[in-house]
Amino acid sequence: MHYCNYYCIIMAGGAGRRFWPYSRKTLPKQFLDFFGTGQTLLQQTFERYRQIVPLENIYITTHTDYKELVRDMLPEVDDAHIIAEEERRNTAPSIAYASHVIEQVNPHATVVVAPCDHLILKTEEFKEAILKGLGFAERNDKLLTIGIKPSRPETGYGYIQIDDEEKEGFFKVKTFIEKPAREFAEIFIQSDEFFWNSGIFIWNLHTIKKAFHEYMAEICPRVDCDVPDFTSCPNISIDYSIMEKADNVYVQLCDFGWADLGTWESLYEALPKDKARNVAVNDNALLYNCKDTIVSLPEGKLAVVQGLEGYLVAMRNDVVLVCKKDDQNAIRKFVNDVEMKFGEKFS
Repeated sequence: MHYCNYYCIIMAGGAGRRFWPYSRKTLPKQFLDFFGTGQTLLQQTFERYRQIVPLENIYITTHTDYKELVRDMLPEVDDAHIIAEEERRNTAPSIAYASHVIEQVNPHATVVVAPCDHLILKTEEFKEAILKGLGFAERNDKLLTIGIKPSRPETGYGYIQIDDEEKEGFFKVKTFIEKPAREFAEIFIQSDEFFWNSGIFIWNLHTIKKAFHEYMAEICPRVDCDVPDFTSCPNISIDYSIMEKADNVYVQLCDFGWADLGTWESLYEALPKDKARNVAVNDNALLYNCKDTIVSLPEGKLAVVQGLEGYLVAMRNDVVLVCKKDDQNAIRKFVNDVEMKFGEKFS
């Protein structure tokens, strides 16, 4: 292991629209303290990875609108390590450019790419797993993804099917399955072949650069330069552009208390529940005859709720949302409708 060659890219540029109205365009979820710990999701992620790689090897990718927020929340990070994009073009262009930036500093780097909206309950197991993955990726020409054993038939996550082929305890990926229908998710959970795709990736720079040139050659001239042109890059994820096409993708099977806080439903699943499987974030709600419901209000506000089953009650600033908690498409529609009728005032 060459600790000084280990780097981390934390992705913090998302708009977090699926967490509306708690997550707003001016202050998305990564800049919020969801659990009352005194740390935002971004700060928690940063602290997690600074235990694994040197502080000076951590880079943050974000949108221009949020650069000052990142700077304020992470004053330890050198300004040159905050990569601000003018245009959101999903994760592939962002990762490609960040890889180019790191390559200029250390072409021998091995990099872990991390979303900043994850909940990790077992921090020591997490650290051990990521270090093991970095060691594997440092030695091998493989693209590595972290897989999590499913605990429920979750339809909001992507899945990885593993092959029999194995190397050093890491398994070759047979296929990726995006957000399956419930009947398939229920089959997957019974199988030993299917794992949740955590969205945490590990590789050495040579391997990922080679993959970009093979599968996304058109993007390389736009990001392999001092001034990237994100505007002309395709809007595409690293999953679709590279991971689902490459034939050298392996998965590391892990158990470190992981949850992806991408939706209200995933937050609900991650938090402790009462006897009726209700969740009251911040404990500022009284629930009567409710079941499978989540309530989230700011500090100093109280909700009294009666007779709801499978609902979300959320408030932030000037917006209250009451809807089915597991209908993410509806929340997207609500945000779009709000913007159509009221502009960006409430989004």
